Amino acid sequence: MPITVLLVDDEPLVRAGLRAVLEAQPDIEVVGEAADGAAVIPLVRRLRPDVVAMDVRMPLMDGIEATRALLRTVPEPPKILVVTTFENDEYVYEALRAGADGFLLKRARPAEIVHAVRLVAEGESLLFPASVRRLAAEYGNGDDEDGGNRAARALLERARLTEREAEVLRLMARGLSNAEIAARLVVGTETVKSHVSAVLAKLGSRDRTQAVVVAYESGFVAPG
Repeated sequence: MPITVLLVDDEPLVRAGLRAVLEAQPDIEVVGEAADGAAVIPLVRRLRPDVVAMDVRMPLMDGIEATRALLRTVPEPPKILVVTTFENDEYVYEALRAGADGFLLKRARPAEIVHAVRLVAEGESLLFPASVRRLAAEYGNGDDEDGGNRAARALLERARLTEREAEVLRLMARGLSNAEIAARLVVGTETVKSHVSAVLAKLGSRDRTQAVVVAYESGFVAPG
C-alpha cells in the first residue's frame, strides 16, 4: 500500500511542487490538498492520509494550531510533517511540542522531501536530529510562563524509566533508528521496539519526536 499524503499550504506553487515530487514515487500518493489549517480536520476524516505535510505559517489557522486541533479531535491521527521556510524557527519548535512528528524545509531537495515523508510514516527514527537539537538549545531552555520545562522534568520523574529505557531514550535523542539502537546495545530489533514503546507509554508521547522533546526540555539529554 502506498503512503498517502495530504498537502496543506497557502501557496499553490508550493503544493504543486510537493505534489510533483511525491507523486513521482511509486510508494507515495497525494490524496488531497488544502490552503489553510482550518480545512485539515474534515479532510483528514474523509481521506484518512498517513501523513499530513503542513505549512507552519498560514493566514487563518497556522500549522501549530492545526496540529493541536488534529491530535485533540481525530482518533488515530496521521503523522504530521511541518513544512517551513526557516529551519531555526520558534514556530517549528512549537509545532514539535504541539505534536508534529518532524519538519521539512521548503528549499529541500526532492530526495530529501521523499526521505522525510517515508521516515515520518515509518516512525522508527528521528527526522533531522541535529536540527531538533539546535531548536531545543535555542527555544527549550529555561522555564516558560506555563512551566513547560518544570512540567517536562516532573513528567520524566513520574515515568520512572528503567536503566535500559533511559539508555534507549538517549540514543533516540541522538537520532538513531531502532536498527541502529539494536546494533549499539547488541540486542534484537524487536527488543528495541518494545523498549521504545515502553518509553513512549510512560512519557505519554505519541511518537519518538515528542519523547525526545521531553528529554531535551527536562535536561535529561543536553541539546548541545
